[in-house]
Amino acid sequence: MNKAQLVEAIADKVGGRQQAADAVDAVLDAIVRATVAGDRVSVTGFGSFEKVDRPARYARNPQTGERVRVKKTSVPRFRAGQGFKDLVSGSKKLPKNDVAVKKAPKGSLTGGASATVKKAAAKRATTKAAAAKKTTAKKTTAKKTTATAKKTTAKKAPAKKTTATAKSTAAKKTTAKKATAKKAPAKKAPAKKSTARTTTAKKATARKR
Repeated sequence: MNKAQLVEAIADKVGGRQQAADAVDAVLDAIVRATVAGDRVSVTGFGSFEKVDRPARYARNPQTGERVRVKKTSVPRFRAGQGFKDLVSGSKKLPKNDVAVKKAPKGSLTGGASATVKKAAAKRATTKAAAAKKTTAKKTTAKKTTATAKKTTAKKAPAKKTTATAKSTAAKKTTAKKATAKKAPAKKAPAKKSTARTTTAKKATARKR
């Protein structure tokens, strides 16, 4: 069955061929647009249409057998519903005077297609806002880490200066001690010799007497 035959099958139920053609075009256009946008279109009892991303891969040319690299693509996927599967397999019989696909429950069609489009747009807006918040949070944390690193380096600089001054003072003290140690023995040596001479002179005079 092609599109023209589908329109002919619907024309009696809708009220005319032109109305049936417009209805088929509107349904197909809505499904294609929603699938391209990344939304999942599901019809109860019939199936669901969705967009699937395929990563880059290698395939073989069936004619030459050559290995060919296939780029990353997105493809549409249709998954049949359980009711559709049961009718095709024969586990359930087609109703004669009723619609094969289950009718939508009451109150589910009040919003229309515009409501679903609005919901999809709201979901995208929320995801974008969440991504923007994450990026801003990362930037703020990076700024805080750089500021803390600068503060720590600024605190470490005076410590180096204090160690340098301590080393210079210690070096001065050691040089002063060495100088005093060299000068002290030179002054005391002559005093010892003079005292030794006086004691020997006194002993000599005592012996003579």
